[in-house]
Amino acid sequence: MPDSVTFSSIALPGIRLNVAEAGPQDGLPTLVLHGFPEFWYGWRRQIGPLASAGFRLVLPDQRGYNLSDKPHGLPAYHLDRLSADVIELADHYGFARFRLVAHDWGGLVAWWTASHHPDRVARLAILNAPHPSIFGTYLRHHPTQMLRSAYVGLFQIPRLPEARLTANACRVLRQALLKSSRPGSFTPADLDRYVEAWTQPGAMTGMLNWYRALRLPRPRPVLRVTPPTLVLWGRRDHALEPGLAEASLALCTSGRIQWLPEATHWVQHDAADAVNAALIDFLRA
Repeated sequence: MPDSVTFSSIALPGIRLNVAEAGPQDGLPTLVLHGFPEFWYGWRRQIGPLASAGFRLVLPDQRGYNLSDKPHGLPAYHLDRLSADVIELADHYGFARFRLVAHDWGGLVAWWTASHHPDRVARLAILNAPHPSIFGTYLRHHPTQMLRSAYVGLFQIPRLPEARLTANACRVLRQALLKSSRPGSFTPADLDRYVEAWTQPGAMTGMLNWYRALRLPRPRPVLRVTPPTLVLWGRRDHALEPGLAEASLALCTSGRIQWLPEATHWVQHDAADAVNAALIDFLRA
């Protein structure tokens, strides 16, 4: 990760986000969204290569995470609100159109943003994240995925998940990352950085509220994804089946999947070189 990463506290309507930036000021505008339970640091292996390739990177700690604001109440974590953060952040930087790269929960937000703001998203790259509109239907038809997603139900319980996940210096989360990734993807120093983010005041509740807000209604219609789309998918994902990638791609007007056979859910960590090459090639086009 280059030393040229800079940080800003950006005031958007109703919220303040901590944002990492890298790359040339006149580079291709690119917003990069992390998932659960990460923060901007989850892209540490991509920042240097993408910045050197000429992309102007904007990597926020999304609301509820690390040093960004952590609003109360589930409506603050509705997909419409999370997507609005992306558009408002682009507006702040003067990006009329931008590339959008996202993983996990950030991927759901990116899918939603590209679906409902296609005029703003020039290209969309998704790493191991399903389109939110297909997820419920897929669960109902694939019991094995329902079993993999059982933890989402546990996260709905008030306060108990926070206590469990932060106990003993966040031991459960640290072990979850290590056991579900390839060896070496997360070093002890990396995990220390994560623990520091997870134990920020209110952070664990903010992070879990993304899951809790899933039970809120999403009245918007399902729209096709018209920006060119690349789906990068690690086949050894412990949480998400490959069928979710195929079901999501069915909503795309112009999209393709690139499978990474040996990669896990943490594809940008344990297949970094392949991911970086694919992103640079796709986003430059």
